[in-house]
Parts: sequence; structure tokens; C-alpha cells
Amino acid sequence: MSQNGLMMQYFEWYLPEDASLWKTLKANVSKLKTMGVSAVWLPPAYKGANGIHDVGYGVYDMYDLGEFNQKGTVPTKYGTKDEYLEAVKALQAKGIDVYADVVLNHRMGADETEQITAEEFNASNRNQMVGDKKVILGWTKFTFPGRKGKYSNFTWNWTHFDGIDWDQNTGKNGIYKFVGKTFDSDVDEENGNYDYLMGSDLDFENPEVEQELYRWGEWYLNFTDVNGMRLDAVKHIGSSFYRKWLPAMRKITGKELFSVGEYWHWDVNHLESYLEKVDNQMSLFDVPLHLKLHDASKAHGGYDLRTIFDNTLVARRPMQAVTFVDNHDSQPGQALQSWVEEWFKPMAYALILLRESGYPCLFYGDYMGIPNNGIAPMKPVLDKLLRLRKKYAYGTQHDYFDDANVVGWTREGDSEHKESGCAVILSDGTGGTKRMYIGKQYAGKHFVDEMKNAKYNIKIDDEGFGNFYVNRAAVAVWIQKEPKSKTIKEK
Repeated sequence: MSQNGLMMQYFEWYLPEDASLWKTLKANVSKLKTMGVSAVWLPPAYKGANGIHDVGYGVYDMYDLGEFNQKGTVPTKYGTKDEYLEAVKALQAKGIDVYADVVLNHRMGADETEQITAEEFNASNRNQMVGDKKVILGWTKFTFPGRKGKYSNFTWNWTHFDGIDWDQNTGKNGIYKFVGKTFDSDVDEENGNYDYLMGSDLDFENPEVEQELYRWGEWYLNFTDVNGMRLDAVKHIGSSFYRKWLPAMRKITGKELFSVGEYWHWDVNHLESYLEKVDNQMSLFDVPLHLKLHDASKAHGGYDLRTIFDNTLVARRPMQAVTFVDNHDSQPGQALQSWVEEWFKPMAYALILLRESGYPCLFYGDYMGIPNNGIAPMKPVLDKLLRLRKKYAYGTQHDYFDDANVVGWTREGDSEHKESGCAVILSDGTGGTKRMYIGKQYAGKHFVDEMKNAKYNIKIDDEGFGNFYVNRAAVAVWIQKEPKSKTIKEK
């Protein structure tokens, strides 16, 4: 068994708009390695509609990685093309994989308008037309004059999209589907049909669009040499596309190309259904678990922790679950805000970092803080948990989810990782003690709480059990450590 894998989302929504992230990342590569980070998920690297102010999801030109003077800037919010490529190489030189954020659903910031006959649909029921057909003026023509055809001569016009959300003629927002186009049927059924999300919505059934996305994918993956992808807004894209596109990209690059999709839905059945539709070509973020962590943090002791993993992706499909506590969409101020409260964060991270199942993702905003929202860094406590994951969280797991407010588990350790093995116990209430089995190999050995909640050590009995303790609203992680003096209290 190799070192526990750990992904880090290396950005949050409100980073400074100073084109510095790629340089900062390159300078911190050694630190990330020490933390146990094995892969880094980077924000969209291509030019957005708002130039240096664009987080990256308002995609304008996917061939402009901070190389051309477009949208009022050469660099993106994060830096230049060369700085991006240098950061990628620096990470890979340390054995850290790089996952690119791939946003294929839409385009924004078109260069020219076009007259288009369209039908307006009810935003809450995209199967219901509102009013009559009419001619709208849409921003749908992308010519990329600043790039002048470098890397690709392909330009976009209204025929490459199936809808838009703005009529320049009337200055009105709406869901405008172009006449002759249909929304994809194999998308999430929220709002009747959730094909349309924002901007100029790509028509994935158009052969020219499909061909261009294959060309771009080949160019980008070979040009940047990234190791994998985070796939944005997959529930808005017909599942048939990724079922074909991902195997093709893997064949073209000769790489495994780990891929994780963002399918934001509370119901794990939706996630499982989607995985089946894409022939299990990707993993998914465990949104149901995230929402449970959020609810538990809001309940302040009123949540039944025995159910925390019920109906989650990590429970159903542990090999395809990317677990996370928060991310750029759930942070305060965003449309999907569901921020896990700070008091519960150490427990939430213990639940994803110290267990055997799932591929955990550490959020930059948790680790480094979010100054825009007055959120302080949790670096000290997260560094403890990351060190414990890297060194101790191995071996057979035994679960003790038998109390509404005090739960725990043990890891027996393995022969590959010297001194590995740990016992984890957490409480969202008054705390307590739980007798847990950690292995007969530890009989007579002493354990201490590395989170420093308990001041005494405990001794494992002849049957391999210990009475592990946790304080109120806290997490304790017990590891083997013999006392330096017999004066230390035992319990």
C-alpha cells in the first residue's frame, strides 16, 4: 500500500486578482509535498469573459492560457501561460499530480452579436414555453481577434449553441432556446430539464462542436501535460458525451487521466445513476456527504452522527467518491453556499482524512483562510490531521458508530508504515468514552491523543481494546506512544 492519496483544491473564489497564484504555487511545492498532498486541483487556466477578474468559470477562450491580450489582459486572474506550465512541471517534479479544471458546458463574453429566432422557456420548468417565437439579439459569435487563429482557427456562432440567457434587443434575462434546437434529454431533471445553466450553452449534438471539443482536449492535455481533470457542471451535459470523450482522451494521451465530475445533488441515487450512464469513466464529488457535514455543523449537537455516512457516495461507491468538507461553490457568498461551521471543521476533516474509504480533497479556503469573508486559516489543526493521515491512518478499520453524539473508529496499522495505527473518536455533544478494538498486537501498549484534548495516556488491554476518550465538541486521535515517565496518569 502506498502513502494515502490526498487532493488539494488550490484556490478559493475570492483570491486576489493579481495574477500571482501560479507563482505562489510553484514556490510552495515542497510544502505541499510535506503536507502529504499527492494531487492538486487547479482553477480553470484559460481566459474568462471578465479577464483578470474572472475566477475562470465564465469561459471565453480555452486556448488562451494567459498568452494573448484578450478581455483587457494578457494574464488570467492566476498568471501567464508560462507561469502555469512552470507550476505544473514543478509539482510533477515532486511527484504531485495536477488536475485541470475543465469547463465545457458554456461560453461567455462573445465578440459579436447575431440575430436568432428563439423561444423563451420557464426558468423553473424548461419544458414549458413562455410566449411566442421571436427574434432576439444574442452574444453568440466568438472570433478571438486577440489570438489570431494560433492553436485553432475554429470560431463559434449561434449554430454551435442551443440557448442563451440574454436578449440584447430588449435588455431582458430569460431562458432562450434557439428554434430548431433541443435541450439534451440525458441531463439532470431539476427544473424539468437542466441542460441550460448559463451563458451560451454548447450544443453537444452538433458534430462541429463535438469535433472541436475533441481537438481542444487533445491540444490541452498534450500542451499542458496535466495528469487528470475536474469536470465542471456534468449534470448539465448529456452523459453520452463524457462516456465517449474520456476514453478517447485517455487513448490519445496514453495516460490514466483521473477524472472527477461535479454533480451537485443531495440524492446519492442521482450520482449513482450518472456513473452508470457514463460507464463509470469518472469519480464524483460526494455532495451528499458534504451536505450532511453542513447539517451536522448547524445542529450543534442535535445531529445523529450514527447516520453521517448513510446514503453517501463514499458508503455506496468508495472507489469513486471524492470526499470534501467545503469548496469554492459552498463557501459564503456563492450560489451553492453550504458552509460547514468552523467548530465542526476538525471533526468533518477527521471523517474524510482518517478513514480507509474515499479520496479526500482539502480546500484552500479552509487551510489558508478566506479574508474576504473574515474566515481565519485552519492551518494548525489541519496540519495535525494531515500529518496523522500521512503517517498513521493505515490498516484494517473497525467502526463504532453506535451513539448519536459520540462515534469512533480504529485503524490497526500495517507493516509498510512504521508506527502506523490510530484510534479516532469525536463528539458533537458533551464528549465521552468508547471502548474500541485496535488489535491484540497493541496489548500492553500506551496511546496518547495527538490532538491534545486528553492529557493522560491509556493502556490497551490483553484483548486489544482501549477506553478512548474525547472532550466536548472535539475530535481525539490516539496513537501509540509510550510515556516518558510513570507519573503520567492512566485511565
